[in-house]
Amino acid sequence: MTPRFRILSASALLCLTSPALAEVINISSNGFQIRHEVLLNIPSEEAYELLVNVSGWWNPSHTYTLNPKNLSIDARPGGCFCEKYPHGGGVQHMSVVHAAPGKALRMTGALGPMQAHGLAGSMSWDFIPQKPAEAGQPLSKLVLSYSVGGYMAGGFEKMAPMVNAMLGEQIARYKNFANTGKVD
Repeated sequence: MTPRFRILSASALLCLTSPALAEVINISSNGFQIRHEVLLNIPSEEAYELLVNVSGWWNPSHTYTLNPKNLSIDARPGGCFCEKYPHGGGVQHMSVVHAAPGKALRMTGALGPMQAHGLAGSMSWDFIPQKPAEAGQPLSKLVLSYSVGGYMAGGFEKMAPMVNAMLGEQIARYKNFANTGKVD
């Protein structure tokens, strides 16, 4: 192998094994924006189906019932990202506003503890097909963005990093599930 080929091979391997690109893009007095990107070894259409089957990969510690089997996403406009309580009732985490299988899922709402404040949020899961040059390279990229705005006592300086960490954990579990069949 030539030195250049070794460097390119090592760079490609590093891209596949490195953690997801994750950041709080902006925090202001009236909101924040978060973005995460991961590469997937499955096609966009399969990645979309895996996403909407949320109970297979969502962390139970980020549910009200501590059981992701109670979660569902009804992937149609007006559909619900919901959680059922075992003895009736439940939580509407978000509402689906755009569902394009294999391409994008967009939902609105404030997650978890943010529901108790005057906030609105928009979450987009965008699936981008990749053109692998060689076998074993990613087949798709997932870009998750979440923008939240409104009024929250105390501001967003503490909330934005916590939401970023929670979504980072979820997308890491999703990526692991997509690429290996296991969430951990």
